[in-house]
Amino acid sequence: MEEAAGQVQRIEEQVQQLLKEYAVLQKENQRLLKENNRLSTDLLSMSEEVSKLQQKIDVTKIASPQMLESSKKDLEKRINIYIKEIDKCLELLHA
Repeated sequence: MEEAAGQVQRIEEQVQQLLKEYAVLQKENQRLLKENNRLSTDLLSMSEEVSKLQQKIDVTKIASPQMLESSKKDLEKRINIYIKEIDKCLELLHA
């Protein structure tokens, strides 16, 4: 009979230990979710900043009188992409 009581006590101790570990893992999971959200926000912010800086580079290239031919072609491609995106937006507005 004492053996059964000892087994029950060990099981209870193991369950308590598992509950403690579960609580720790839940806290860690919440911390990681918050960090993930923060990093996602930072990434979005940095992507927007990169886009703004790329636009500034493009404007600087346009203003430069000594633009290389390859740079001109790259710029023309980007402008054409922007124009297509604007056209799509206009089509959606008129639909």
